[in-house]
Amino acid sequence: MIEDPIYQTAFIKEMIRQLRALDQHGLWDGLPNEALFEPLLLTQERKAEIPLIGNPDTKTIARLQAFYNAIAVLIEQECGRMATALITLNDEGFGRALIIVGKLVAVDKTLRDAHRFGFASLSKMKTEADALLAVALERIGTYPEVAGL
Repeated sequence: MIEDPIYQTAFIKEMIRQLRALDQHGLWDGLPNEALFEPLLLTQERKAEIPLIGNPDTKTIARLQAFYNAIAVLIEQECGRMATALITLNDEGFGRALIIVGKLVAVDKTLRDAHRFGFASLSKMKTEADALLAVALERIGTYPEVAGL
C-alpha cells in the first residue's frame, strides 16, 4: 500500500502527534495513522447525521484542541517564539479559538457548532490549517515587537 503524500507534510505529521497524545492508555498504538483522522473527516452524509443543535462532547473538544495545537507548534517552528492555543466554548458549542504569541493574538477564529467539528477531507483540513498559519505568520511579521513580549 502506498501512503498518501499528504501524510508527509509538517501539519499532518503534527496532527498525528497531537491525536496520538490524546490516547493516554495506549489503546491506539496499533492503529494506522489514517484511522486517527476518521472522526475528523465528515462527509456530507456523516455531517447530515449530526443534529444541527447539540453540545460538543469531550472527544470532539479534544480533537478541536489538537487541531489548533498543531497550528501553534508550526508557528513556533516557523518563528521561534512560543505559541499557545486557547479554546473557549460554551455548552452549545459556540466560542473562540485563539493562538497567542507573546502578547499578540496571531489567530482569532470564531467557533460555531463545535459538536460538528470536522473537514470534508484531509486536504481540506490541511488547507484550513495552512490558511490560519499564513495569517498568523503575517501578523507576527507585522508586529514582531508585540509577539516578542
